Amino acid sequence: MIDPERFAVFLSTMDDPCSDALKRLEQEALADEIPIIRKDTQRLLKVLLAITKPQRILEIGTGVGFSTMFFAMHTPGLTDLVTIENYPPRIKKAKEVFQKADAPIRLIEGDAAEVLPTLPNSRFDFVLMDGAKGQYPILLPEVKRCMAKGAVLFSDNVLQEGDVLESRFAVTRRDRTIHERMREYLLKLMQDPDFTTTVLPIGDGVAISVWKET
Repeated sequence: MIDPERFAVFLSTMDDPCSDALKRLEQEALADEIPIIRKDTQRLLKVLLAITKPQRILEIGTGVGFSTMFFAMHTPGLTDLVTIENYPPRIKKAKEVFQKADAPIRLIEGDAAEVLPTLPNSRFDFVLMDGAKGQYPILLPEVKRCMAKGAVLFSDNVLQEGDVLESRFAVTRRDRTIHERMREYLLKLMQDPDFTTTVLPIGDGVAISVWKET
């Protein structure tokens, strides 16, 4: 059996998907305890972007702009990158980061549940779900409406440090709501006839869902 931690260290000696500018932003975010996509998740995203070559990306949860800039770095044919964020301090930092970017980024300020209904139908061919975890199942119908046929939905942090695998009684009371909603979300993805979905124990757990074209 391969030890996941040793494997992660091994990969880190061979490849780093970040540019120098992204590394600095990553270090700042980690120092301020702001969550960003983890290294192994970055590697998976990098490969998926190379395979799918999306032109129009939707990101739910900008944070400080790290994953937004990661998309810009690894998507040469990008024509539209819409990112949604509701937390003012992170919006301020993201705006500073985007000012230096040569990429078609549109930051929309507001709650994703309110912003998503204003976006056009079938527009995006790649979506990153990385906002408030308890909102994932609530946002899913609007996210689907915005996705083009053949589009990819990449949902991050779906295993919640392994808590999702446990009984609700095994997690702390304050975490039970998010535990229930994430289980609900994964069930919806896996049983949705429009999607082909897999869940991988990478980073804090990712779900990759592809909208069937037929």
